[in-house]
Amino acid sequence: MTGPAVIDQLELTLDHRAAVEALEGMLLDGLDVERCPQRSAVPVPAGELLLMPAATGAFAGVKIAGVAPANPAAGLPRITGSYLLLDGPTLRPVALLDGAALTALRTPAVTALAVRELAGPDIAHLVVFGAGPQAFGHVAALRAVLPLERVTVVARRPGSADQLARYAAELGLSAAVGGPEAVAKADVVVCCTTARTPLFDGRLVPDGAVVAAVGSHEPDAREVDAQLVGRADLFVEARAVARREAGDLLMAGAAEERLINLSELVTGTAVVRHDRPRFFKSVGMAWQDLAVAAAQYELTGPPGESGPRRSL
Repeated sequence: MTGPAVIDQLELTLDHRAAVEALEGMLLDGLDVERCPQRSAVPVPAGELLLMPAATGAFAGVKIAGVAPANPAAGLPRITGSYLLLDGPTLRPVALLDGAALTALRTPAVTALAVRELAGPDIAHLVVFGAGPQAFGHVAALRAVLPLERVTVVARRPGSADQLARYAAELGLSAAVGGPEAVAKADVVVCCTTARTPLFDGRLVPDGAVVAAVGSHEPDAREVDAQLVGRADLFVEARAVARREAGDLLMAGAAEERLINLSELVTGTAVVRHDRPRFFKSVGMAWQDLAVAAAQYELTGPPGESGPRRSL
């Protein structure tokens, strides 16, 4: 008989660049994003429970996340949960991570990976909608992979917008608070809100700009309008997921054959044009959590040891 599995409570210490590299590595290793397990969503009185399993040969894992819309008003995080990492060959639990912290790291890393591939050579001005944890994470992640120079923050609460602008300034960026019209002079626009209706007029977005929307995984909510979707080249994590959950695209009536997935973008099989906007819609997928959790485990090592364990 073998002894019980040893589960290590891992602190998430990866920086944004390392998280981007973990995601990129899994895609370059041949992950088929179109065949990844579907997320399960269960309505509950406080909001929604999400179950997100994924596996590679080396590791498997599952995130149980709660989405509680009323939490921020009580000073609590909107997203809660835990992540259980398993050894791939034996499915023995090896580590437990904070699910909310994992989500807060991997979501901006996914956006940063996509925007890095979609951006033109003269990226300087980021416009970010929202001033919550994801907005902070996106400013940091995009700063890590792009030659940004300035940030404009657009948010409902002036105090929160000012706080994010100060954070951007601490990262060495010129930062200001502005309005939705700032997209007219943007190189990158990122939407990190809980909005259910479009945040700005998509006709204002310059042809050379990249827009990313991460705030919703619901088919009846969107942060961008049909005008932007109609004139942009469209990129998603996976077509199979987008047709279920990407309200920004579904509500605009975007045809599935227009969608290019993240694997095609990262592996270089997709053509990226710079004579029109590029729009990346993210809803979150379980393989992303697994990639970052496994990378953290690789960095930390098994309980009681140091150094890498195995590669993905």
